[in-house]
Amino acid sequence: MRPGLQRQAARAAAVLVIAVCGWLTQLPSYSSAELSRLAAQFAFEPRTLVPAERPRQTIRAVEPGLRDIAGWISSVGAAVSLSDLDDDGLPNDVCLVDPRSNTVTVEPAPGTGDRYARFALTPRPLPYDARTTAPMGCLPGDFNEDGRLDLLVYYWGRTPVLFLRRPDTPLGPHGFVRRELVPGGGRWYTDTVTAADVDGDGHLDLVVGNYFPDGARVLDVHARHDPAMQMQNSMSRAYNGGTDRILLGRGNGTFVEARGALSKKVADGWTLAIGAADLDGDLRPELYFANDFGPDHLLRNDSTPGHVRFTVDTGSRGFTTPASKVLGHDSFKGMGVDVGDLNGDGRLDLFVSNITSPYALEESNFAWIATGSASALAHGTASFTDESEPLGVSRSGWAWDAKIGDFSNAGTNEIVQATGFLAGSVNRWPQLQELAMANDTLIHHPSVWPRFVAGDDLSGHQHLAFFAPGPGGRFVDLSTRIGLGARLTSRGIATADVNGDGRLDVAVARQWAPSTLFMNVSHGVGGYLGLRLLLPPGGVSAPTRTLAGHPGGLLARPAVGAEATVRLPDGRVLVQQVDGGNGHASVRAPELLFGLGRDGTRRVRVDVAWRDGFGVVRRAALSLRPGWHTILLEQARP
Repeated sequence: MRPGLQRQAARAAAVLVIAVCGWLTQLPSYSSAELSRLAAQFAFEPRTLVPAERPRQTIRAVEPGLRDIAGWISSVGAAVSLSDLDDDGLPNDVCLVDPRSNTVTVEPAPGTGDRYARFALTPRPLPYDARTTAPMGCLPGDFNEDGRLDLLVYYWGRTPVLFLRRPDTPLGPHGFVRRELVPGGGRWYTDTVTAADVDGDGHLDLVVGNYFPDGARVLDVHARHDPAMQMQNSMSRAYNGGTDRILLGRGNGTFVEARGALSKKVADGWTLAIGAADLDGDLRPELYFANDFGPDHLLRNDSTPGHVRFTVDTGSRGFTTPASKVLGHDSFKGMGVDVGDLNGDGRLDLFVSNITSPYALEESNFAWIATGSASALAHGTASFTDESEPLGVSRSGWAWDAKIGDFSNAGTNEIVQATGFLAGSVNRWPQLQELAMANDTLIHHPSVWPRFVAGDDLSGHQHLAFFAPGPGGRFVDLSTRIGLGARLTSRGIATADVNGDGRLDVAVARQWAPSTLFMNVSHGVGGYLGLRLLLPPGGVSAPTRTLAGHPGGLLARPAVGAEATVRLPDGRVLVQQVDGGNGHASVRAPELLFGLGRDGTRRVRVDVAWRDGFGVVRRAALSLRPGWHTILLEQARP
């Protein structure tokens, strides 16, 4: 055979092999009828969340050197949290951060009654310059352990502020004492904070994720020649961001930084989301840092009271595993993280949002599925494998915050995810692709960036993702079939059973658009078990007690980090932990809601494990009927 024909035959054979391999590796899909049956399990009723009335902006004023990328700088700031601030027993209070007015407002969830007047939270009389500062998130938590929920508000342009609830004072702007989180002030650019008992001493600590370099003057229109301001120094290995911090709580509303707890490589990433959960069974939370422009980090917790110590654990690469699919080695743009069981094996997995815009920057979301034993973490191995592709959750758009939960009470989890970046009419993806291929020695200079200003578009017309598992376990996005298909840029997701009806509701924080509470009005497919796991105020000893429903007026605090394991009659095991603020900017209610499936009328066994306020590990085995229960957990001085 002549050489030319040989080459043609070789090419044809290669094409045939690729085609056959592609056909053999096709992932299963669902028919239209199957999709309709899946979608019939879910129904949501939208209710608009209204911020305080003020002039509404659509882009941020920035320092002169950043004006040409003001659209990019204006891409975050929408956030929402759900909690029980008025102590009526239900998580029906909304803390909304709205970038259109740069306000933080607290209000009753729509449709839950006019229990108090909506009000704005401002740091004053603490120093606050609204011209150079913008709020980014609102974290509920009992930070002084008095049994009342407080709020922590964090910002671009200053350090966070604690709003500590005053006793015997109506909920309103005067119902909080303002206190600096750290002394001395400073300019931080905080995009995420989560609360967890990091060192196991029984007190809530704070893990702070910062983005732009500390001290920069990003929002100061009068800044000139700002030496601190620079963009990332790499699109895939950037370590010049703001410094992440761990602040240890003393139980009285004061915090002290655990200096040196995070290595420089971990601390100086461009962090957009943080997850905290116990992944190895010792009731000390591991930490996951989701970073823009560089690898994420999973930190194994080896801390003791007063002494914070972490070890960076990484995954191992198999023969067919791409480098960016190995935990701790990715080069993607992490922007959200949540923890939950994604494959029904009774173990906690991790879901991470990245950029997955078709025909643009198509990275991959991560579904880090627990594979090896939990003890493998102790040996430096992150026994998690990315299965986002076979699970069907790898693609969604320019993705942000995500929350895992059971929205149909079937005993399986779904994922709801915010998407979209910069909404406009001029497609700027060609320019962004050029930037992505630029030399790393140049891109930290804002002056070499393309223009991204008002009117430009970068994946700005995407809808929420709502991933639900089908009969084969593979997830599918049902958002356009269940009323979540509006094409608006979103940032934050918060979940809670707002009205106590046993159905998980969703609040969505929109960037430069009205935010929405989606009330779950689905019929579902089963019963439920709801748990409010609470601890007594700091220093108080008390035995474990179980109360029915959602009693209000309790002086008690969420048992952040407590784990509940539910064992169903059919042998399935469901597991959740009380969340202290996982994700990007937005916060779910600190309660647990388990779907029990169709056989959801019988008592179930529930094993609860927690650290009390003295740092003592305690356990209890309960037998509970379906419905909501408030569990006041044991606490006693050792």
